[in-house]
Amino acid sequence: MKILMFGRGVIATAYGWALERAGHDVEFYVRPGRAAAYGDVVNLDLIDMRRRVRGKRVAEKWPVRYREALEPDHDFDLIVLSVPHHRLADATAFLSPRVGQATVLVFGNLWTEPLAAIGALPPDRIAWGFPQAGGGFGADGVLRAMLLPSVIFGTLGQPPTERELIVRQAFRETGLRINERPDFRGWLWVHFVSDAGMFSQGLRRGSLSELAGARDDLREALLAGRELLPLLTARGIDLRRHRGALLPFRAPTWLTAPALAWLTTHVRPARVSLTMHDDPDAEEPREVCRDTLAEARRLGIPVPRLQAAEPHFAREETGRA
Repeated sequence: MKILMFGRGVIATAYGWALERAGHDVEFYVRPGRAAAYGDVVNLDLIDMRRRVRGKRVAEKWPVRYREALEPDHDFDLIVLSVPHHRLADATAFLSPRVGQATVLVFGNLWTEPLAAIGALPPDRIAWGFPQAGGGFGADGVLRAMLLPSVIFGTLGQPPTERELIVRQAFRETGLRINERPDFRGWLWVHFVSDAGMFSQGLRRGSLSELAGARDDLREALLAGRELLPLLTARGIDLRRHRGALLPFRAPTWLTAPALAWLTTHVRPARVSLTMHDDPDAEEPREVCRDTLAEARRLGIPVPRLQAAEPHFAREETGRA
């Protein structure tokens, strides 16, 4: 399969590497001028969890190919679109006249209605997924990341189409397990408010990485997430369909907070899932918190912990940060 990764972010790079190793033809679309700045290799320091419980460390220089233009008559079979949720509208506006015959995998957070989020992209060309990887590029240009053994795919209430099944197979060929979410809209929004709860407390500490092992802060993050559950109900989500994902927020925090603190101290995937997010200037955590709080205010849902954290993510306004 010929695959175009949209951008050269953490998710695009980690999964682009895995897809190429599985035999697919992978290129990256980057903005004009970026290819020369990036260079023709990616320095990887990756913890690959697909086949080993403790993971396998991969440290290599991976040769990559870039393109800075995308014509409508391209021959890509799949475009993987993984951008921060607040950048999705710009990305879909760019891709809509250039989608060609490709399937577009929307691969990340959403807080709007999914079919509205894709703009003018044709709905019958869309596959829906969510990555299970994370990390960041350091000041030295090295991508330090973790690739977990599964990946999330979902549908909006209908069985997967032939296009969607082909995309799943491409990821399955990398050795990844496929976790299906039939109510993908609900799952995405549950995940979004879960992020908002964690991000609100991470921003208060400086970054998400500071929450690793911090029992009291993790308790506050769990309680912030719990306060957001009525917001999901107000948006029409049937929480009974997401009991597993919501269990950490509904269970007693005297039990869950110490357990999460222990996990993020002693269990590598849990620890790295936080410690790799150490950029205090990252914009996506702030945007997630802003959009969640704005929706809670619009619907009249009290969210005191998220609101108390607002000084750490509010936009600058006449001297106020």
